[in-house]
Amino acid sequence: MSEASAAKPAYSSAGSETSRALVSSGSRARPWVQLIFGVVCMAMVANLQYGWTIFVNPIDAHYHWGKVAIQWAFTLFVLFETWLVPFEAYLADRFGPRPLVMVGALLIALCWIIYSRAATLNALYVGAAIGGIGTGLVYGTCIGNAVKWFEKRRGLAAGLTAAGFGAGAALTVVPLTRSLSSSGYQATFFKFALIQGIVVLVAAVALKKPPKGTVARQSNPHLLQTQVDRTPVQTLQSGLFWIMYAAFVLVGASGLMVTAQLAPIATGFKIDKVPVTLLGFTIPALTFALSVNNLMNGIGRPLFGWISDVIGRESTLFVTFLVEGFAVLALARYGSNPVSFVIVAALTFLVWGDIYSIFPALTSDHFGKKYASTNYALLYTAKGCAALFVPLGSKIASMTGSWFTTLVVAALADVVAAFLMIGIVRPLRLREVRRREATALAPAD
Repeated sequence: MSEASAAKPAYSSAGSETSRALVSSGSRARPWVQLIFGVVCMAMVANLQYGWTIFVNPIDAHYHWGKVAIQWAFTLFVLFETWLVPFEAYLADRFGPRPLVMVGALLIALCWIIYSRAATLNALYVGAAIGGIGTGLVYGTCIGNAVKWFEKRRGLAAGLTAAGFGAGAALTVVPLTRSLSSSGYQATFFKFALIQGIVVLVAAVALKKPPKGTVARQSNPHLLQTQVDRTPVQTLQSGLFWIMYAAFVLVGASGLMVTAQLAPIATGFKIDKVPVTLLGFTIPALTFALSVNNLMNGIGRPLFGWISDVIGRESTLFVTFLVEGFAVLALARYGSNPVSFVIVAALTFLVWGDIYSIFPALTSDHFGKKYASTNYALLYTAKGCAALFVPLGSKIASMTGSWFTTLVVAALADVVAAFLMIGIVRPLRLREVRRREATALAPAD
């Protein structure tokens, strides 16, 4: 049946599609079971990205390779994490999440074991590539699985799943830093490699894709959601996709730069070990910031995912991108004060992580559910492009003698992305809606 002969518009702003089949009470519970185990898996791979910054200085102190050279490992990690996700997501769409996540568990453990033994930069880079592949297997599969199980609350489901990746490191940053102080970075890498890998391997056993005909297909009455599935090739041919891609790169580059460079930035401000007292706790500024940042990152993802379910994806992204831009600018201006450093960094992470909850939902809204994992995986490769700018941040800082210019550039990237969402993405989406509705309502030949 052609789109023109369909009984309903290709897009609907009302909850027009009801359940296809009655589901048992056990089946109704299954989506939340999937969500919980997906969050556990994400939490256990979070340290590979968000815990990296605390290892940069110890590695450099041990081998004197230079921070720029060491940060190329982070860039390689993100490149392999993101650019292979479309292929991994295709396998997940075909074979289900369990085998993909189990392989990912083995690779993330191997990554940190290699880090613990790496005596050359090349060995460090190999470990980063392996870790990137493993993290991509876990991340892309769990996000895709979440939006398939929860159609009406895609933003919230993707946000809660992504929150595991954002907040998971918050649970272990204090044990990590204590282990670094007492045992050194090599023993810390090895110990946490085993812990994280085993937990992901066990949690992966519970994961499965939704059975056909048992999950209700319901559209969100507050949003425009397509009932027409677009293939990955059709998605790549869409101009809207590439505008979204550009916005993802800009915001991703800004956030990844702060994520990877937070410890060097704190060291540059000479406040990394200065005690900060907030909320009744007194902790060194850097450790305090890392703990609060990961917590805020985890809170922001489901929070703004849920808000986007209510007020719309583009509006939510516009506001959060602007706030992030001003927060990064405030970090450049006031980051030399330890208390300001902790507070402003926390605000930055609160609003940055929503790209990992709202963009999956927006992609599924506009390009359909059937290829949701693969289509979002294509967009997620933008994170790999963004990672290329992380070493550039270090280079600018070394050339200028401070982090101010780097942070200003990152803030400007956020502001540009905000206006892309509200000035270009939203109008294109509305135009597409009108065109498809007109086509669907036209009489068939």
